Amino acid sequence: MTDTAPTPSSALAGTPPGTVRVVTVAYNPGEELERFLDSLRTATVREPVVVIADNGTEHERVERAAQRYGARVVGDGNNRGYGAGANLAARDLTEDWLVVANPDIVWRPGSLDTLIEAGRTEPRAGCLGPRLLNPDGSVYPSGRALPSLVGGAGHAVLGRVWPSNPFSAAYHGSNENVTHPVGWLSGACLLLPAAAWKRLGGFDEDYFMFFEDVDLGARVGRAGWLNLQVPDAVVVHAQGASWKSRPERMIRAHHASARRYVSASHPALWQAPVRWAVSAGLRAREEIAVRAARRG
Repeated sequence: MTDTAPTPSSALAGTPPGTVRVVTVAYNPGEELERFLDSLRTATVREPVVVIADNGTEHERVERAAQRYGARVVGDGNNRGYGAGANLAARDLTEDWLVVANPDIVWRPGSLDTLIEAGRTEPRAGCLGPRLLNPDGSVYPSGRALPSLVGGAGHAVLGRVWPSNPFSAAYHGSNENVTHPVGWLSGACLLLPAAAWKRLGGFDEDYFMFFEDVDLGARVGRAGWLNLQVPDAVVVHAQGASWKSRPERMIRAHHASARRYVSASHPALWQAPVRWAVSAGLRAREEIAVRAARRG
């Protein structure tokens, strides 16, 4: 991975409107994969190249959906994790734009074209994300501030017992109704100019799942580009299927990635005491969440 990049204008200005690749990572999906592929047909007037990274073991369903919608499947039967799966599906990228999206989102008509137009309008954009809606129509806070040590500690400790605490509010962002820069964007649905994706080297595969999007957003910013949330582009995210089927495993993976991000993003010696405190808080919250999941 490298954070060195030319200035945004020289790297991304003049990016053509042309072609787009959509990659998604499937792990033994249900009907959501077909809903994702079906809704993509009205999300753009372009004909996207669609590549599915099959991380699971139920290959027939993935192959059947891919054949029906003209997608390509990659993968060797190993669960590489979300970031590594996306990297594999984007490996031979020749298109002008890259979309990385969960298979459990449903595209609203025109939403992908709206994202691409926002990227063409703002040449400093290194990563763009839509407004994510929950199935009930409420807004999911998908454009957030990068977590700091103090802010992250406050959110980790208070987020469940006091959801409206100032640390969580700052972390969740303002979710404005106009296109605006944020610290990072949810990996549930991202659009990147190919130049930015290639320069950054894709996701950091040391994150098996969770926080690979936070890390990507941080590197986008350090490279001099913007993470832009585009609320006029709307997708619905029916999240939760993986959590419901494997809650303890997902909880532990989430907290492990959070601890990794805290350590990697705050490596200074003088930050060690706070880093240790945040990690201890995350471990405590992890055990509380696991016990609650077991009771449920």
